[in-house]
Parts: sequence; C-alpha cells; structure tokens
Amino acid sequence: MENLMNVASYICDRYFDEFSSKIDEMKLHKLLYFAQRESLVQRNEPLFDAVFYGWKYGPILKEIRVAYRDGLFYKTVPQDVTDRIIPVMDKVFEKYAGKDSWSLSRLTHGEYAWKNSRIGVPDGENSDRPMSLEDMRVDAQRIRERRKMLSQLGFC
Repeated sequence: MENLMNVASYICDRYFDEFSSKIDEMKLHKLLYFAQRESLVQRNEPLFDAVFYGWKYGPILKEIRVAYRDGLFYKTVPQDVTDRIIPVMDKVFEKYAGKDSWSLSRLTHGEYAWKNSRIGVPDGENSDRPMSLEDMRVDAQRIRERRKMLSQLGFC
C-alpha cells in the first residue's frame, strides 16, 4: 500500500504538468477517491490507507484538507512509487482529471459508498461518518462489470 501523501503529491504534480495550473482542493479529494476506487477495480486492494468521509460535496480525506491548506505536499515522489501507481493514475487522469470539480462532486454523489455514508445526514451538512471500504468495493465491482460488458460489446 502506498503512502497517501506520495499519491496526493503525485496527483498535484501531474495535474500541474498536464493543465499548467494548481489543482483545487475539491478536485484533489475527488481524484484521490477515484484513485482508491480504481485500485480496487484493478487490484482488488486499496491504493493507500486512509479514511474518506461523506461530506456534502462528496468524499474527502481530512489529512488532505490540512496538507492542502498548509502546503505540505512532497516536492518529489520516489520513482518506484510512481512506477507502481501509474496504471491506476493513468486511468483516473484519462477519465476524471479534465472534468471540473463540481462535475466530479456530482459523480461521487452517485457512488454507493458516498450515499451510504450520508444516510441520516441532512442535505447541505458535512458528516464525520466514515465511508466504508466495503461499500467502495461494491462501487468497484460495478465498474468492473460495466467495463467487462462494454468490452464484450466492443466499446473498449
């Protein structure tokens, strides 16, 4: 499993390289969520050990909120880490990095894991209820099945 700060730093660096701008905090949280889910799709294991919370605009990682605010991301990510995460991150960047933050927020609102974390939480309020890794596995399985079906139909 990778260090969360290495993955977040990789995303920040790659985003800047590809889009010539600093990633905003909301988009960073969403790309981290999609990276975690994509790792579950591809490898059936989490990419990093961290707890997402189902906030009103989608999944967030509290330690990333602090790191973003305080500028604590790493200047360089070890090459061996980059090599290990590339298959996951290439898919995440291909599908999600070009979308605006609010679109990514809306996409995460369709996730089973996020919906379950919001049960009983009033709309418009954040929650300290963690998102379940097992619920994220359900979302990953849905993606796996969808990709298999699209592949069989010749769309992938």
